[in-house]
Formats: sequence, C-alpha cells, structure tokens
Amino acid sequence: MVTIASWNVNGIRAASGKGMLDWLAAYGPDILCVQETKAHPEQLTNAVHAPRGYASLWESAEKRGYSGVAAYVKKQPLRVKNLGVAEFDREGRTQILEYDAFTLVNAYFPNSQDAGARLGYKLDFCAAMLKKCRAIRKNGKNLVICGDFNIAHTEIDLANPKQNEKNAGYLPEERAWMTRFLKAGYTDTFRMFTREGGHYTWWSYRFHARAKGIGWRIDYFCVNSEFAGAIRESTILKDVTGSDHCPIVLKLNV
Repeated sequence: MVTIASWNVNGIRAASGKGMLDWLAAYGPDILCVQETKAHPEQLTNAVHAPRGYASLWESAEKRGYSGVAAYVKKQPLRVKNLGVAEFDREGRTQILEYDAFTLVNAYFPNSQDAGARLGYKLDFCAAMLKKCRAIRKNGKNLVICGDFNIAHTEIDLANPKQNEKNAGYLPEERAWMTRFLKAGYTDTFRMFTREGGHYTWWSYRFHARAKGIGWRIDYFCVNSEFAGAIRESTILKDVTGSDHCPIVLKLNV
C-alpha cells in the first residue's frame, strides 16, 4: 500500500509555523505533494527542507514568494521533471515524479482570476497538462495526477454554485475542460467512493467560511481509468488546518 497526500499549503513557511510538519510526522504519508509553496529551498530552515524521514524535491517559480510546487518523499523517484513548457515552468506549476509502478504529477493549476483575466493562460495550461498526461500514458505508464486544479467541476463541488457562476474556478470554460479531461480516460478518485456533495478542500478566509461549511472542492487526485482498480481510498482531511486548503489523501495498492 502506498499513501500519497496532496496539500495546497498557501505558503510553506507560513504552513510550517501552523503545524504542517507536525501533521506530516504524525500522519506519515509515503509522499506529500504540496502546492503554492511561495518559496525557494535556500529560503527554508533545515526542518522544513529536510523533515526526518523525507527528502524534498522543489520546483519553484522564478518570481520570489509566488506559486511553486514541491514533494516530500520517503523513496526517491527514478526521475523528476517539470512540464517542459517554459511559460508554465517559469511559475513552478508542475512536478513529475516517475516511479516503477506509476508516474505522479504534482500540479498547481493557475487561477483564472477576476473577470477571467488569466482564463486564456489557465486553459493553455490545462491543454498542456492533458497533452503531457497523454504522452506519459502512451509510454505505458500509469498516472496519478494530484494538486490544486482551481476548478470546482460540478454543482455539488461547491456550496453556492448559483452565486459563483461568473467567478474564477467555476467558469463554464473551466468546468468544460474538466469534463473533457475526465472523458479522455481519467477518474476523479474521490467520486469513486463519495457521491454526495458537501465535501470541500478550500474555504475563503473571509466571513468565517470554513466554520460555516461554505467551501469548494478544487483539489483532486485523478488517475488514468485503467489504474482505478488499484485505488483503495480517496479522502479529504477537512479537519487538518494550517492553510485555507486541507490535505487530501490517496491510498493505492501497487
């Protein structure tokens, strides 16, 4: 059994001061993928860069204090790559970890922003991501894709769908891409086990949204559908704090 966790930490230095490392030590996933690190490794204390039992792998944005992904791993992957597209790799949005049994894609999808200011960039990233996933599958590898997609796919994936129809993360173009992605042969693993709504991974810091249960499910573990039989559990750890997102966890038999 392999346990993989994914968490948008909204600044790894801030999250580490709010219990992230304590949670990592106690929960002990084999791999923790984090997004929105907002840091370069040389800016971090040794405790954050090298927690006991883990090596860390970094894909930081060129811009300081912005974006970035990283992974804490108990076992080193065979290879680590980025997306291979300069306009997205400059923002540190993708990390690809190749293991014997699967390839893990750790991704921080762009926010389309108010009035869709970055919607074109977001959709270009989505297209590049799907192209990369297809190429990996063509080489015969099973895929696990995790991270903050910044998309609530359907009405049951956010608390107030009607009020958010024109807001970033729930725009028709974003939701349509997610539908195309899944129809291209990928499975949203959480929905393999949980069909009802009311389960969220992100809450605004405003209006006590988390306490009121007003959230969005925008963080995902997806796999190529041929690999879905290996999935044993896909859960949301809504009670874990330290960020405006909570961790999600995938357990698989490989």
